[in-house]
Amino acid sequence: MFDLFLGQLTGPFRIALAAGLVYTMHRTEAVTGTWAPLAPGILFIAVILPLTVTAGSGPVLPAIVAGVFSAALIVAVILGLRALVLRARGR
Repeated sequence: MFDLFLGQLTGPFRIALAAGLVYTMHRTEAVTGTWAPLAPGILFIAVILPLTVTAGSGPVLPAIVAGVFSAALIVAVILGLRALVLRARGR
């Protein structure tokens, strides 16, 4: 399970999807807030990748559960980096 989690943390497509999610959240934050787009986006990333990329290669539920945690961790790191950049810019 840890190998699956670590593999998902380092997946470039998952990281790109999470970065796009944070970017979209930032652009629509005034209308939708912060958590309304993030929660469904994290679930989308966690479910869509195991269902499409690893279709038929084993049990899907452990991959989805690990995907929720890995996507949430990636989004948290990106949000932290975003906060540091905004703080450095003085915003």
